[in-house]
Amino acid sequence: MARKKTQAYTEEFRREAVNRASKEGITTAQVAKELGVSAQQIYNWRRQFTRLSDKQFNTVDGVDYSKQESEETRRLRRENKKLKEELEFLKKAAAYFANDQK
Repeated sequence: MARKKTQAYTEEFRREAVNRASKEGITTAQVAKELGVSAQQIYNWRRQFTRLSDKQFNTVDGVDYSKQESEETRRLRRENKKLKEELEFLKKAAAYFANDQK
């Protein structure tokens, strides 16, 4: 028996489905019927969205909450701090040698 090919929905589509199903006056089943997905799928997306899992819904309002992105941010902050310290040292050294030449 052939497996049914699953539809890959964009994060934006999933987010919109969850938001629409969360509004008063409309049920999840109604939204699911309008969008051609199962109500259970919307419930799954809502749960994933709430958890901000590693595989889906990693961004909220343009902020990436994935583990990989967080590690990269921490690494860049450490590197930035080190570079600022080196820059301060070089400024002081340049000022010292500038005064020494006078």
